[in-house]
Amino acid sequence: MAIFEELQARGLIAQVTDENEIKDLINNGKAKFYIGFDPTADSLHIGHYMTLALMMRLQKAGNTPIVVLGGGTGLVGDPSGKSDMRKMLTNEEIDKNCECFKKQIGRFIDLNKAIVVNNASWLKELKYVDVLREIGPYFTVNNMLRAECYKQRMEKGLTFLEFNYMIMQGYDFYHLFKEKGCNMQFGGDDQWSNMLAGTELIRKKEGKDAYAMTIPLLLNCHGQKMGKTVNGAVWLDKNKTSPFDFFQYFRNIDDADVIKCLKMLTFISIDDINKIEKDNDINKAKEILAYEMTKTVHGEDEAKKSLEMAKNLFSGAGDNMPTIEVNVTSDIDVKDLLVISKLTPSKGEARRLIEQGGLTINDNKVNDVNLKITLSSLKEGIKVKKGKKIFFKILVK
Repeated sequence: MAIFEELQARGLIAQVTDENEIKDLINNGKAKFYIGFDPTADSLHIGHYMTLALMMRLQKAGNTPIVVLGGGTGLVGDPSGKSDMRKMLTNEEIDKNCECFKKQIGRFIDLNKAIVVNNASWLKELKYVDVLREIGPYFTVNNMLRAECYKQRMEKGLTFLEFNYMIMQGYDFYHLFKEKGCNMQFGGDDQWSNMLAGTELIRKKEGKDAYAMTIPLLLNCHGQKMGKTVNGAVWLDKNKTSPFDFFQYFRNIDDADVIKCLKMLTFISIDDINKIEKDNDINKAKEILAYEMTKTVHGEDEAKKSLEMAKNLFSGAGDNMPTIEVNVTSDIDVKDLLVISKLTPSKGEARRLIEQGGLTINDNKVNDVNLKITLSSLKEGIKVKKGKKIFFKILVK
């Protein structure tokens, strides 16, 4: 199966500018494509993984990736998908985040066979009046305001700073087209308007065609973005989300999302995924998904450890249970313990968990919302089970 047809079979194509041209380019290894990563944090997260996996697939098919670190666009902030303005980062924070991103991306693609650039190297050199004269005439405010990325911000207020983001991203594509021979841009579906700005700018200024393709956003069966937990994002940095927590996230996703995630996120063949679906063993399918994702992101050793740890937990063997260390110096209310260990986001959630029969400590169901956990028991370590699938040992630092 050619790469374009495989992407279709996996449900990884949302919108394209020119299907036949894009199919020809990527199937024949002629695409020199860019994907941008704005450094909004010091680690990539599972939402970024979608485009990373796409980059991996396309590079393996002989195409050339251009990794664009958004040192320039990150100074402005993309309003796409945001109800409020993004936090303004300092130059130092952005530079640090760019370095972290580059190291992480190098785990997924061969950087020796890719082009890595930072758009700060050209965007910061632009002069305001020159941009207005050279680029401004090719953008109409009416068309920009119709873009989906701006619509949801109009009621709350779209700053002039963010309004310029589309122009900056369009200029990125134009610059890469001229300087690097970039003929294509890929990204998430929320970037469609920004990507079209680039193809239009190239067409109007150069009289030539460049192409854009988006992949679907990673949504669960309820239409919500995946990759979020009560403790925040699912990060690709093991120091921010441990390999076991990463494994458990995919082990515990909704049944209705498993086959879709196997197709969109893993490198298991479509034929093998169809066999998994036909077997109709949802727990086995979840285990395969969690293992494959952990292997790709953290390596096979961590995937094996996480799988073994999960099996030990479900079988009642607690020796390899993941541990949460807490800073406690005296007996503590169980609700406070759940909050400081981040097993619940608030005392109210902790109370509801107990009242609904969802908390077990040392194999005994907790019925008393005011239960005190002794310091001596925490020094030895207590086994906590939240719901049916979340197990931890909690002990004093």
